[in-house]
Amino acid sequence: MKVFVAALDEGSLAGAGRKLGKSAAAVSRAIAFLEGHVGAELLHRTTRSIKLSEAGERYAVACRRILTDLEEADMVAAGERSAPRGMLTVTAPVAAGEKLLRPVLDAFMDEFPAVSVRLQMLDRPANLIDEGIDVALRIAHLADSTLVALRVGEVRRVVAASPRYLARHQRIIQPADLAEHQVIAMTHFGIDSWSFPPADGSTMPRTVQFSPRFVVNSIRAAVASAVQGRGVVRMFSYHLADAVADGRLKIILADDEHAPLPVHLVSPQGRLSVPKVRAFVDFALPRLRKGFDGLSEACCKPAKTARNGVRIR
Repeated sequence: MKVFVAALDEGSLAGAGRKLGKSAAAVSRAIAFLEGHVGAELLHRTTRSIKLSEAGERYAVACRRILTDLEEADMVAAGERSAPRGMLTVTAPVAAGEKLLRPVLDAFMDEFPAVSVRLQMLDRPANLIDEGIDVALRIAHLADSTLVALRVGEVRRVVAASPRYLARHQRIIQPADLAEHQVIAMTHFGIDSWSFPPADGSTMPRTVQFSPRFVVNSIRAAVASAVQGRGVVRMFSYHLADAVADGRLKIILADDEHAPLPVHLVSPQGRLSVPKVRAFVDFALPRLRKGFDGLSEACCKPAKTARNGVRIR
């Protein structure tokens, strides 16, 4: 099972061999033995790649879960005598993983040389148990589950544009004004409409319909386009923190934002008893909290303004 999972993680039998210190022939024999044992083909092999069969997809989920449980049992049995070691698998959204989590992981590996890390940056919620993930960084309101959640901060969904764009186009005073503006849209934040909280005295959310001028699936590209004055963009505050801090972008409609979204480190029930997971969580929590606090200050919410533009203290 370990050979099978290693082959999937490395993308080839040769890669699994290098990871495990085995020859490609030994890896191939192990996979063939496993297929003979379960009575089904698990991998479609070519000279350059491997692909899971339908049976292999189901079996891979079970293998990851079983191997994780075995590792946890070994670690718990070893107790205090067991130092953090082995492969730690972590997942995070792409931008948060690049900007905040990767530097923390670099420092963690320096501190714990016996631990290796696999960072999976995914803009989708991963199934931690089925995919063999130890810890995830989640930006969302969490549903009740068996996951253990530790809060590290919060982020806002903000609307922003460059000073150049704002100087050349009509003022944006309320969300409805966006319908008359050039919009840079992303799938995560709405391609043809954005929702805002209800206006004072109402319980109905406000939805603004628009025809986007530019649709892109890259955060970096969207930010760059907004900085160049190509339109109005909506993203999480940490996506725009650097550009806002140095004046390349300005946050607008701050009084009309949704409530911030919480950010948590989450881990499957019981995984925190594994030394490498416990060590990482203890190491990462204060650093991530400091990182999200710093981004919040860099992309701070401006003072509220009345509709006539007068600052409210």
